[in-house]
Amino acid sequence: QVQLVESGGGSVQAGGSLRLSCAASRYAISGCMGWFRQAPGKEREGVATIDSDGSTSYADSVKGRFTISKDVAKNTLYLQMNSLKPEDSAVYYCAASPRYYNCRGREFNYWGQGTQVTVSS
Repeated sequence: QVQLVESGGGSVQAGGSLRLSCAASRYAISGCMGWFRQAPGKEREGVATIDSDGSTSYADSVKGRFTISKDVAKNTLYLQMNSLKPEDSAVYYCAASPRYYNCRGREFNYWGQGTQVTVSS
Protein backbone atom coordinates (compact mmCIF):
# COMPACT_ATOMS: atom_id res chain seq x y z
CA GLN A 1 0.00 0.00 0.00
CA VAL A 2 1.26 3.45 -0.88
CA GLN A 3 0.94 6.21 1.68
CA LEU A 4 2.07 9.79 1.16
CA VAL A 5 1.90 12.40 3.90
CA GLU A 6 3.08 15.95 3.24
CA SER A 7 4.26 18.45 5.84
CA GLY A 8 6.17 21.71 6.03
CA GLY A 9 3.77 24.12 4.39
CA GLY A 10 3.02 27.51 5.86
CA SER A 11 3.08 31.24 5.31
CA VAL A 12 6.19 33.15 4.32
CA GLN A 13 7.07 36.53 2.86
CA ALA A 14 8.30 36.89 -0.69
CA GLY A 15 11.97 36.02 -0.93
CA GLY A 16 11.73 33.54 1.90
CA SER A 17 12.22 29.78 1.98
CA LEU A 18 10.28 26.68 2.96
CA ARG A 19 11.06 22.98 2.86
CA LEU A 20 8.27 20.52 2.20
CA SER A 21 8.54 16.90 3.25
CA CYS A 22 6.61 13.85 2.12
CA ALA A 23 6.73 10.72 4.23
CA ALA A 24 6.30 7.79 1.86
CA SER A 25 6.13 4.06 1.96
CA ARG A 26 9.25 2.18 0.86
CA TYR A 27 7.49 1.01 -2.29
CA ALA A 28 6.78 4.60 -3.29
CA ILE A 29 10.20 6.08 -2.54
CA SER A 30 11.93 3.49 -4.72
CA GLY A 31 10.21 4.66 -7.91
CA CYS A 32 9.28 7.86 -9.68
CA MET A 33 8.07 10.65 -7.39
CA GLY A 34 7.10 14.26 -7.83
CA TRP A 35 5.68 17.47 -6.44
CA PHE A 36 2.66 19.19 -7.94
CA ARG A 37 0.72 22.30 -6.96
CA GLN A 38 -2.71 23.79 -7.47
CA ALA A 39 -3.64 27.41 -6.90
CA PRO A 40 -7.29 28.53 -6.53
CA GLY A 41 -9.02 28.65 -9.88
CA LYS A 42 -6.09 27.07 -11.69
CA GLU A 43 -5.30 23.61 -12.93
CA ARG A 44 -2.85 21.41 -11.09
CA GLU A 45 0.65 21.74 -12.46
CA GLY A 46 3.83 19.76 -12.14
CA VAL A 47 6.61 21.36 -10.12
CA ALA A 48 9.41 18.81 -10.03
CA THR A 49 10.02 15.10 -10.43
CA ILE A 50 12.76 12.72 -9.36
CA ASP A 51 13.55 9.35 -10.90
CA SER A 52 14.63 6.33 -8.93
CA ASP A 53 18.27 7.05 -9.84
CA GLY A 54 17.99 10.62 -8.55
CA SER A 55 17.63 12.36 -11.91
CA THR A 56 15.48 15.45 -11.57
CA SER A 57 13.26 17.64 -13.73
CA TYR A 58 11.70 21.03 -12.98
CA ALA A 59 9.02 23.31 -14.31
CA ASP A 60 10.53 26.41 -15.92
CA SER A 61 8.80 28.60 -13.35
CA VAL A 62 10.79 27.09 -10.46
CA LYS A 63 14.13 26.25 -12.04
CA GLY A 64 17.01 27.65 -10.02
CA ARG A 65 14.77 28.27 -6.99
CA PHE A 66 13.36 24.85 -6.04
CA THR A 67 15.23 21.61 -5.40
CA ILE A 68 13.64 18.17 -5.22
CA SER A 69 15.49 15.44 -3.34
CA LYS A 70 14.84 12.23 -1.48
CA ASP A 71 16.30 10.30 1.42
CA VAL A 72 15.65 6.64 0.72
CA ALA A 73 16.84 5.58 4.17
CA LYS A 74 14.17 7.83 5.72
CA ASN A 75 11.52 7.11 3.05
CA THR A 76 11.10 10.85 2.62
CA LEU A 77 10.78 13.14 -0.39
CA TYR A 78 11.69 16.82 -0.06
CA LEU A 79 11.09 20.06 -1.89
CA GLN A 80 13.36 22.91 -0.90
CA MET A 81 11.80 26.19 -2.04
CA ASN A 82 13.92 29.33 -2.05
CA SER A 83 13.29 32.86 -3.31
CA LEU A 84 9.57 32.29 -3.01
CA LYS A 85 7.19 34.50 -4.95
CA PRO A 86 3.49 35.25 -4.35
CA GLU A 87 2.70 33.25 -7.49
CA ASP A 88 4.12 30.16 -5.77
CA SER A 89 1.16 30.20 -3.39
CA ALA A 90 -0.79 26.97 -3.80
CA VAL A 91 -1.60 23.63 -2.26
CA TYR A 92 1.41 21.40 -2.86
CA TYR A 93 0.96 17.68 -3.40
CA CYS A 94 3.40 14.82 -3.22
CA ALA A 95 2.77 12.09 -5.80
CA ALA A 96 4.19 8.71 -6.69
CA SER A 97 4.32 6.41 -9.66
CA PRO A 98 6.09 3.47 -8.00
CA ARG A 99 5.79 1.06 -10.91
CA TYR A 100 8.24 3.14 -12.90
CA TYR A 101 11.85 4.16 -12.37
CA ASN A 102 11.69 7.02 -14.89
CA CYS A 103 9.11 9.78 -14.50
CA ARG A 104 9.05 11.02 -18.10
CA GLY A 105 5.51 10.77 -19.42
CA ARG A 106 4.27 8.73 -16.47
CA GLU A 107 0.89 9.08 -14.84
CA PHE A 108 1.02 9.49 -11.08
CA ASN A 109 -1.22 6.98 -9.36
CA TYR A 110 -0.86 7.98 -5.73
CA TRP A 111 -1.32 11.36 -4.09
CA GLY A 112 -0.93 12.91 -0.69
CA GLN A 113 -3.51 15.14 0.95
CA GLY A 114 -1.63 18.35 0.18
CA THR A 115 -0.05 21.12 2.20
CA GLN A 116 -0.78 24.83 1.83
CA VAL A 117 1.97 27.28 0.92
CA THR A 118 1.16 30.98 1.08
CA VAL A 119 3.65 33.63 -0.01
CA SER A 120 2.84 37.25 0.78
CA SER A 121 4.28 40.25 -1.01
